Amino acid sequence: MRARTWLAVSAVLLATGCADDRSPVAVPAAPPPAGPAAAASSGGACRLLDFAVIAAHTGGTFDVAAATDQGDTHTCVVRAQGAVLPELTLAVTDTSIDAATFTADVQPRGAATVAKLGKVAYRRTLPKTANAGPVAEVGWLADEDRLASLRWTSPKGTAAAEVAQATGKLVALAKVIDTRQL
Repeated sequence: MRARTWLAVSAVLLATGCADDRSPVAVPAAPPPAGPAAAASSGGACRLLDFAVIAAHTGGTFDVAAATDQGDTHTCVVRAQGAVLPELTLAVTDTSIDAATFTADVQPRGAATVAKLGKVAYRRTLPKTANAGPVAEVGWLADEDRLASLRWTSPKGTAAAEVAQATGKLVALAKVIDTRQL
């Protein structure tokens, strides 16, 4: 009787592949890793941003967003988890200034004018500081009377030429941000 039982068990194990140590063992699939929450879920100006859109326009990968609102000003800062820099900051505030006032009082001297972005816009780079590399900045007066700016703060050691190229990428990103959605 034992011999027949042993033969039956062996036959079942061979048929199912369990007797072969090299055969794959069925392991339940792990749940997919949780992706980053949408930047918009942080509120404030983050409602205007999407991590995938940022990556598509800038090449930067971010997965953490934080926002704050102070009166009519809404801000958002995005970063990669565990990294302080690079950092992308969006600030949007309601304003009553016109294009001439923006050009005279808001647009920094020496900044390059940007076409086809709001009523009037500029782009510039700022030098490195003790804690960060150079900064790329784009500011514009949106058609719906909102003043907006995007700033890309680079890590220490980033070349100024790389950040100068980043201003073009920020302009492309700025053109898809709909400040009316605040």
